[in-house]
Amino acid sequence: MELGGPATPEDGRSGKVANGEGQPKPQPRDDAKAFYDNLSPKKKPKSRGKTPLPHGISRMLCRDKVCIIRMMKHQAPKPQNAITIAVSSRALFRMEEEQKIYNEQGVEAYVKYQLDHENEPFLPGAAFPFVKALEAVNAQLRELYPDSEELFDIVLVTNHHAQVGVRLINSINHYNLFVERFCMTGGNSPIDYLKAYHTNLYLSSDSEKVREAIEEGIAAATIFSPNRDVTISEDQLRVAFDGDAVLFSDESEQIVKAHGLDKFFEHEKAYENKPLAQGPLKGFLEALGKLQKKFYTKGLRLECPIRTYLVTARSAASSGARALKTLRSWGLETDEALFLAGGPKGPLLEKIRPHIFFDDQMFHVEGAKELGTIAAHVPYGVAQKHRRSARGKESSDHK
Repeated sequence: MELGGPATPEDGRSGKVANGEGQPKPQPRDDAKAFYDNLSPKKKPKSRGKTPLPHGISRMLCRDKVCIIRMMKHQAPKPQNAITIAVSSRALFRMEEEQKIYNEQGVEAYVKYQLDHENEPFLPGAAFPFVKALEAVNAQLRELYPDSEELFDIVLVTNHHAQVGVRLINSINHYNLFVERFCMTGGNSPIDYLKAYHTNLYLSSDSEKVREAIEEGIAAATIFSPNRDVTISEDQLRVAFDGDAVLFSDESEQIVKAHGLDKFFEHEKAYENKPLAQGPLKGFLEALGKLQKKFYTKGLRLECPIRTYLVTARSAASSGARALKTLRSWGLETDEALFLAGGPKGPLLEKIRPHIFFDDQMFHVEGAKELGTIAAHVPYGVAQKHRRSARGKESSDHK
């Protein structure tokens, strides 16, 4: 911003400047310009241009000639242009102690505890490494495409009282996270807000809210902390997906549950060239692929900071072709595809070290957690009916 006033016009000055006639009277803006000129150094700088500042920092000039430099956060992208990731506060941060107070002593004691401790940051939760990885990708995208809004936009969604927001904000600033959008519902369901934000993925530790989101057509998963800490990449976002009932519909899984593996293999062979219907997280894989292509366009395929994995219990020889052909028909792909033929997923996920792994079966989620993988349960498809019926039988057996 130029501090001096605009240049004055030259008309009215010719032929009448002798003996002071026709000399224009000083204008207020001229006085202002003279004032600011006197603030400037008398010696001319060696370079006429301003000293460049690091990316994300701006310069401000105050009245007493002190140059103030402050960090400026990037502006959040518009929801219609961004890939919106909604994360619950209990997924982003560890809040077990606070939740215990809420459950045992009620909302008033809970709010009082939060207010008394609002300057103490929460510890990182299960979704924290995933969010940090999203921000690392955003940083590289901004370098390559400074004007683009095709970025990850992280929204914090919580049903907490608004007064708890101060501690959440303090925690976000403590860890230098870029989370500008908050949605504090005061106990109400967040589903309508998730729709308004054009949410591409919702992560929560509340399985009921996740189930409600899935039923409303929103990609969602219940995220779990691993049983042990494992170092994961800070430079590359790694996302692992199960196939059936996650990327794909549960059509094939229904065959397995109803008729067994032999019928399933026959079915997959007969329908090998017919794409499967999409599952709840197909759109999220599509969004990741869209960002990957922005890096590929810049010649960074091998150095792409996003890597995706298909980790499925399918057998490659008997049922793998249909899965790959389905992805191809959608114009999608994963960087790696692992067909385990019914084997455990945990050991391979331990080698991949993803920031998050999505599966529709808690058996695989638990196996991944045991070996240090951050896993998320997608409550979709026929496996959920079998899980609920098994829980019901177990409950009746204990009566």
